[in-house]
Amino acid sequence: MSAPVLVLNSNTTRETGRKAQLGNISASKAVADIIRTCLGPRSMLKMMLDPMGGITITNDGNAILREIDVSHPAAKSMIELSRVQDEEVGDGTTSVIILAGEMLTIAEPWLEKNLHPTIIINAFRKALEDGLVHLEKIAIKIDINNRQEMLKIIKSCIGTKFISRWSSLMCNLALDAVLIVSSDNDRKNIDIKRFVRVEKIPGGEIEESSIIPGVILNKDVTHASMRRRIENPRIILLDCPLEYKKGESQTNVEIKNENDWNVLLRLEEDAIKKMCDDIIKFKPDLVITEKGLSDLAQHFFVKNNITALRRMRKTDSNRIARATGAKIVNRTDEIQESDVGTGCGLYEVRKIGDDYFSFITNCKNPKACTILLRGASKDVLNEIDRNLNDAMSVARNVVIEPKLVPGGGASEMSVSNHLVEKSKAIEGIMQWPYRAAALGLEVIPRTIAQNCGAKTVRTLTELRAKHAAAPIENSSWGIDGLKGNLCDMKELNIWEPFSVKSQTIKTSIEAACLLLRVDDILSGMKKNENVSGAGNEAANEGGEDFEP
Repeated sequence: MSAPVLVLNSNTTRETGRKAQLGNISASKAVADIIRTCLGPRSMLKMMLDPMGGITITNDGNAILREIDVSHPAAKSMIELSRVQDEEVGDGTTSVIILAGEMLTIAEPWLEKNLHPTIIINAFRKALEDGLVHLEKIAIKIDINNRQEMLKIIKSCIGTKFISRWSSLMCNLALDAVLIVSSDNDRKNIDIKRFVRVEKIPGGEIEESSIIPGVILNKDVTHASMRRRIENPRIILLDCPLEYKKGESQTNVEIKNENDWNVLLRLEEDAIKKMCDDIIKFKPDLVITEKGLSDLAQHFFVKNNITALRRMRKTDSNRIARATGAKIVNRTDEIQESDVGTGCGLYEVRKIGDDYFSFITNCKNPKACTILLRGASKDVLNEIDRNLNDAMSVARNVVIEPKLVPGGGASEMSVSNHLVEKSKAIEGIMQWPYRAAALGLEVIPRTIAQNCGAKTVRTLTELRAKHAAAPIENSSWGIDGLKGNLCDMKELNIWEPFSVKSQTIKTSIEAACLLLRVDDILSGMKKNENVSGAGNEAANEGGEDFEP
């Protein structure tokens, strides 16, 4: 018999078949167990210390997992789920990881019984399709113009967060921000990351936080004589430097006498004066540039009673343009009257703490806003910022798709009960993994019960019986995450956006199916060996790596 042929490099490790599948399941369970206690209103916080010595204290699933450095590919895939969930809908980052981990856990016994992964995957996908259809049935529509209803939804979202103590204030901030940014003509395109800025200023009390229908800039005027308060200012936004343009390459100038030097200086001054004259003829009150502003340009602006700000970030310029109606101009000789922003009602410089801030407020039709957060420390402000982003994401999701499902684990239990009943009609061996997927959805109400100290088995059994007795009428019954007893979510006003819930179930089951399909894991590192020899040295100098 001939000797086996080794195809792979000797440094490569390989896991195949059952070992690879069970390894993926174990890694996924480990990731889910990290944040299992972060679900529900009685959730615990996690404290993480980064290599630079910074501390992060949070119960946000995405914020926790992105700080964790893992090596297992399945664990990396699970962490990616949380990031995608955060980008897509902004909430449900903890639920998606717990649910994906549970789906893989319930698949493990069937793999050990030699059931082919394809059968399990097909059963999971069928359960996903049927579950989403049932979720549509129990969803209710909402009027997004009813402010009180919208506030109740956001309040139930942040009930599990650190800011739940100031829920009334934070709900109003989140809803106002989304309504300011959203356009009446285009409700589907609400970009809160680009047009809602959160300015965190340590000091003061959290109750002092407010929303500014306009823009706040951490900038002071460039010259002491410039005006710090202007009503109804005319604003020009520039993307060019208001200083003499220096050569991009090294430039040598030969000067023979003193007059030539004076001519050179005058040319620089004339170039700056021409740029300033191009601006001054439009009679602006406020000039904002993303580049530098020379002392001579400041002198011309002060003489004409113009206030100037310099070195503005591009994102801030975009917000100012959206709030005031100004257009960003790249050259001063191309400015037109239509480029001047007149939508601002007040420009004012205020001192908060030790810093000066420029406020561009009272805008006529602001499509950008700034949330001013005050708090005891940076750690507190960072956690409030994360929670507030979740709240704004929920408000945005409801505005885009105004449909709600009951929270507190009620939706998952209702879908689970529906799938268990439906599994009885499925023929063949697919019935069992289908039923297992149905029972896997119970992990959300079970985790909520565990985290609030309730008797898990008894509570879950009672909830299961409640849904089995009247599947549609009792579809809103879930677990009160504060007291641990059963209750109707309609009475507690605990609702979740349909888009968040459907995205959570879809992402978790599809991720579980993806990992179940893996039956071979190859991992290896290229070995860098320093091999002496002129040929290898020449090859390395040429910029290419060669393996000996």
